[in-house]
Amino acid sequence: MSLIPAHAATNNTKPATKTAPAKPDARQIERQKYAQAQKALNAKNMTEYHRLVKQLQQYPLLPYLEYQELTNRLITLPTKEVESFFKRYPDSFLSERLTHRWLRTLAQRERWADYQRFYDKRLTDPELACLHVRARLAQGDKAALNEVAALWNIEKTQSKACDPVFVEWKKAGFMTADIIWDRHLKAVKANNNGMASYLSNLLPAADRPHALLLQQVNANPRLLKQTSKFSKQSPKMKTVILHGLEKLARSNAKEALALWNGYDAQQLFSDEDRTDIKYQIALRLLYQDHEVEAERLAASTPNLTRVDLLEWLLRESLRKQNWEQVNLWLTRLPEDARKTERWRYWQARAMEELDIKEINGETPADIYNSVAPARSFYGFLAADKTGVNYHLLDRPMAFTPEQVSALENHQGMLRAREFFARGELGAANREFFHTSRRMPLEQMVLAGRLAEKWGWYRNGIQVMADAQYWDDLQVRFPIVYKEHVTKAAQQTSVNPLFIFAVTRQESAFVHDAKSPAGAVGLMQLLPSTAKQTAQKNGLRFAPQDLITPEKNIALGSRYLNHLLGVFDGNRILAAAAYNAGPSRVKKWLNKDQNAQLPYDVWIETIPYKETRGYVQNVLSFSVIYAYRLGQETRFVTPTEASQQL
Repeated sequence: MSLIPAHAATNNTKPATKTAPAKPDARQIERQKYAQAQKALNAKNMTEYHRLVKQLQQYPLLPYLEYQELTNRLITLPTKEVESFFKRYPDSFLSERLTHRWLRTLAQRERWADYQRFYDKRLTDPELACLHVRARLAQGDKAALNEVAALWNIEKTQSKACDPVFVEWKKAGFMTADIIWDRHLKAVKANNNGMASYLSNLLPAADRPHALLLQQVNANPRLLKQTSKFSKQSPKMKTVILHGLEKLARSNAKEALALWNGYDAQQLFSDEDRTDIKYQIALRLLYQDHEVEAERLAASTPNLTRVDLLEWLLRESLRKQNWEQVNLWLTRLPEDARKTERWRYWQARAMEELDIKEINGETPADIYNSVAPARSFYGFLAADKTGVNYHLLDRPMAFTPEQVSALENHQGMLRAREFFARGELGAANREFFHTSRRMPLEQMVLAGRLAEKWGWYRNGIQVMADAQYWDDLQVRFPIVYKEHVTKAAQQTSVNPLFIFAVTRQESAFVHDAKSPAGAVGLMQLLPSTAKQTAQKNGLRFAPQDLITPEKNIALGSRYLNHLLGVFDGNRILAAAAYNAGPSRVKKWLNKDQNAQLPYDVWIETIPYKETRGYVQNVLSFSVIYAYRLGQETRFVTPTEASQQL
């Protein structure tokens, strides 16, 4: 197309020839007819609807029209057509949805034989499970009553559809005092006071005082200080005391511990109960910054080996750089936890710090060498310790053209792709994941490759995680928006690998991602942060800019640049601040001003689990993106490694 200079334009200039609009392709025509068929169906113009449906026999979303038309008249019990739908679209998202509606219709019409025939034991809807029991009872199967306890004994009210089943179950003598007490305890723990009150009235008269006491202690656990109220020894009294101590520990773990010591001497608690309440109190002591008391309680309880508690104690010991205590807690970890990369690495670190040459025939170097082959945070740490190259296993599965074509033409994948092309991402995701999660491993991996090929990056990443296939780095770490990342890196001092890593962690390359906290776009910026960053850098800003890839990356990289400036170029601290906020990171740095920590200890002892994982992922992803882009990088720079945080 040529441009005519303004001075050359005259009244005699011929108008430009208009280009004829492109003719719609076959798929565009099908989309138009699909919309027309939906409109006709909604208007109950069935003649027009059937005319259009005949022309849509190859359109991927035809089942959605058929589903809508069929569900509109389920009450007429079109059994053969329902069966036909299930046969034509087996294991589809719509077949599962139709199953729910069809079973409820059959129950409403009391077609119990048909209900049993169509019921699928894989269904997780408790109302449908109750109706299935009801169907079996209607057919004379009294053994169904044995399945009712699991439906009744929950902390909330069940569907009214269960009531007839519960009446039969109670009449048959299955509702015992023990099961009522058990459900009452669940209701109390869930703070479902109305349900608890109702259930206490069902208990035998002898059990009601305990039920009332349990409710009172739940409302005010400090009642346990009136020890004379709880002096009577019985299994139910022990339950009341243990629940009260657990509840009290949430607000004042030191007080709960003092009361526990008294009650432990008074009552005959089982070893299991004793260990469990000590675990609950110790964990709450840690939450409430009473580390010394928690350590003392755990140390006095050798059989207290819950992984989450011991890991917390390990991090406390690491933060204090008490390597003897680190080594002690490591020996208390269950074997499967002790063998993980994380705690193998810290075993070697503790051995180095304590100058322990060997444990169970292994030197620190042996342990590092066993961890270094992992493509992970601890693998990269261990590789740096031993000076070996990072192990970046990249092993995509190979597929034949026939396999690719077969999966591309799978009905569920066709529906997912068509919804994706139409911009109906919620429906596209439902179809994609419903389909892929029912596939064998090899097909799931191929579905991930197809998603990446279609530009559906997050779905590719997610389905690889669903398949637990970690070695296809092209799908798991796609190189997306490279030109925008390169430009942003050139305009700031931020390494493009860092930008890629943060973007992969934040949104998995969904350009319009939105978090519950209000963060938006590829680099998940809060509008307030984006606006402030734009103002500082002399950029224009409108909220809709956050879903524009180039503008989001430009703003996100500038905010990263700002954080790197705040924290002297340290990516560890900048990444933590990007996730948790710079003020929190400064607070963590100032917590122990006299105890400066090595970088690996500081990361391991970040108080927020989410931020700890975030920093570990961003550092690891930077190494993987260096590999993907054919570059060399260090996991942690010499400057970062030498800094005490």
